[in-house]
Amino acid sequence: MAAEEVLQTVDHYKTEIERLTKELTETTHEKIQAAEYGLVVLEEKLTLKQQYDELEAEYDSLKQELEQLKEVSCLM
Repeated sequence: MAAEEVLQTVDHYKTEIERLTKELTETTHEKIQAAEYGLVVLEEKLTLKQQYDELEAEYDSLKQELEQLKEVSCLM
């Protein structure tokens, strides 16, 4: 009977190790996916920031050009 209990305990531990290993693998995979998603979001943010800066520079340039045109038209 003692040998049978030992075998059951060993089987129980094997099952628990398999379950924990599977859970660890899944959790690790989820963390990697979250990190990859975070990198994509950061890259998109950087791209949008660059586009914003470019548009802002273009806006400032056009605004200055408009002011110059207004000044010229007032002199005419």
